[in-house]
Amino acid sequence: MSVLGLFKRKQPKRSSPDQSRDRGILVFENTSEVIRAETALKKEGRKIRVMGPPPEVRSGCDLVIEIPLVEELSILRTLQAADVTPKDIVPVSSPLLRPVDLFQTKELGRYLMIRAANMKLTIDKRTLTIVNVSGGGCPDVPYLAQEMVGKPLAEAPSPREIGHTLCGYALQLAYEEVKRQCSP
Repeated sequence: MSVLGLFKRKQPKRSSPDQSRDRGILVFENTSEVIRAETALKKEGRKIRVMGPPPEVRSGCDLVIEIPLVEELSILRTLQAADVTPKDIVPVSSPLLRPVDLFQTKELGRYLMIRAANMKLTIDKRTLTIVNVSGGGCPDVPYLAQEMVGKPLAEAPSPREIGHTLCGYALQLAYEEVKRQCSP
């Protein structure tokens, strides 16, 4: 390589159309609105993701919904029919405004721990038994742990059915991710 080759400008990587230019986030006042919006949008088969909000748009709720902006008007009609209105719609055009992926996965020998937001669900990979539920600070976390720990994943109650807080919702996300990762 010549000396001049060291000073060549590198071409920026082109992002795919699906990466940032056509994505936006719906910001809500509280978690129950996010849950209602997610339920209504998924019922229609929409391609959405619940994620953590970037710090620049955080406004009390620790969740946002990432949507394809091309479907914004249709999505807003769906939400209006479900009687839930986002506080704001923010195009994701800056890397600083990208929502935060809620999931972290950690292999701990024979155990698998999935973290969603502040909630963690740990299972024994061999038996698919839930061995620990931890995190969060909501009043229903001890109850959720009591009802789930020691039970096989297939027999444990869904956190969404027995929990009623942000922690229960986050645990539901971890529960679904564990089931997804452990399915054949």
